[in-house]
Amino acid sequence: MKYQDCVSEFTRYLKEECPEVVHDLLRIETQVESWFDWSQIATLAQVIEWYETIKNNCNMTIEEIKLDDCRGWHFNNTDGWIKHESGEFFMVQGLRISQSGSREVGSGGWDQPILTQVGLDGGLLGILRKRIKGVPHYLLEAKAEPGNPDLVQISPTLQATFSNLRCAHKGRRPLFADLFEHPEKTKSNVLFDQWMSEDGGRLYKKRNKGLLVEVDKDYEIEDRETFQWFSLWQIKQLIKTNSWVNPHVRGIISHL
Repeated sequence: MKYQDCVSEFTRYLKEECPEVVHDLLRIETQVESWFDWSQIATLAQVIEWYETIKNNCNMTIEEIKLDDCRGWHFNNTDGWIKHESGEFFMVQGLRISQSGSREVGSGGWDQPILTQVGLDGGLLGILRKRIKGVPHYLLEAKAEPGNPDLVQISPTLQATFSNLRCAHKGRRPLFADLFEHPEKTKSNVLFDQWMSEDGGRLYKKRNKGLLVEVDKDYEIEDRETFQWFSLWQIKQLIKTNSWVNPHVRGIISHL
């Protein structure tokens, strides 16, 4: 059975057998997407081969250095925080926490350093959705980050702080940024738009805006080596594999 036929049949069944249920098309579609690998682009084995090729060919090297040696970063004597010379990105500041003994450290509380995003709000985390031959696909990136356990993780289409979007690093704007910042220009359909929190034990009041945006089936997306179209079934299968899929992808698709 074809994907769209399966969606139609499942919709008919729900309306007949569960008339009291709200029949949300996106919910029905993603249920069907999760049953089988409907991909019109690549098999799961081919996706895994693509990911491992990107990971094995990654030329990013990581060297542990002293904080004093971090270029562009300095200790601010006024407030005692570590900051970037641009005033952008994030700061390392100190917190003193007092509490009533509900945590494992006891009633005395604790002190700790914490990362604080400039402007508090972190950035945009966006996944593009597009129908290819009638089947929804999701554009993800095999992205290298210095703190990743496997160096390269399968990440959203767009994963960028607002500092990155403002090009505070003096580099290029992140790819596909306009499709998430101005979806109305391409008449895209925003399926999910919500602020999502981060790890409050390490990041101070940080949140990111998560977006799932569906572009028109005829909208051309340029092929790029580190980007791949996934079926939802493939994403969910890869989530079972160690740390290949990063937490931002997991967070955005968790509502599907």
